[in-house]
Amino acid sequence: MNPTYALPPPANLADQEFTLTPQDFERVRQLIYQRAGISLHAGKQAMVYSRLSRRLRETGHGSFADYLKWLEQGGSDAEWQEFVNCLTTNLTAFFREEHHFHALVDDLRARAAVNQGRPLRIWCNAASTGEEPYSLAMTVVETLGSSASVKLVCSDIDTKVLAQAQRAVYPADARGLSPERLRRHFMRGTAANAGSIRVKPELTRLIEFRTFNLMSPNWSALGDPFDLVFCRNVMIYFDAPTQRKVLERTHAVMKPGGLLYVGHSENFTDSRDLFRLRGKTIYERV
Repeated sequence: MNPTYALPPPANLADQEFTLTPQDFERVRQLIYQRAGISLHAGKQAMVYSRLSRRLRETGHGSFADYLKWLEQGGSDAEWQEFVNCLTTNLTAFFREEHHFHALVDDLRARAAVNQGRPLRIWCNAASTGEEPYSLAMTVVETLGSSASVKLVCSDIDTKVLAQAQRAVYPADARGLSPERLRRHFMRGTAANAGSIRVKPELTRLIEFRTFNLMSPNWSALGDPFDLVFCRNVMIYFDAPTQRKVLERTHAVMKPGGLLYVGHSENFTDSRDLFRLRGKTIYERV
């Protein structure tokens, strides 16, 4: 982690229930970096306070210092997971960065032709609440048919958003869905479920949801190499050394010529030994 400094807490934290000292904030930054690779910038005190203060109340701690000491000296795996869940960001929508899904249509056809009947493997490693995985599944079914031999491995470090993704239930006015896709891929709720939609089984059968931490050394647990990887708007939370480590490990779990889709603000031209730019924020494995 790059050398950093902690600023004094913003004035709007002064009258809050707990005190978040600069030392507390710096410790939070170190812990989330160690656990999840997330590099929290100085100035995120208000975000840290609002998200972690809930854990102080639920665990009965009167200060951030006490909570962090307890967490480090004997916190359970479940509480460490809560800590990570609190500090991850989950911004998503159906068909977000739509140009990727237009490109994916051609890429799916090309990879399916190369595979000649062998299963096509896709990894979405920031599944969040499921909008991206189901957008991928819709594109697969629309392009290759509902009987396509495709496996979507969709992972996230945050267990709470994954649970929501597995429920496959969304508001009926969810962003990014055309009327045609709503009719084809979703069931509308009735009675107590009015105003909600549920993803149809032909999509959910394609997806395996699983918890995965990109800082884990055990990437072999992901299984056979992937044809396509969606790693969008993930690297922006990592510093340069962590980005490089994740790119190296991603390269190792992809097939030769596999494609890596990244976020609109992410650029990996410094890693030309691993990936070469193939299209707009799409890289090909070297």
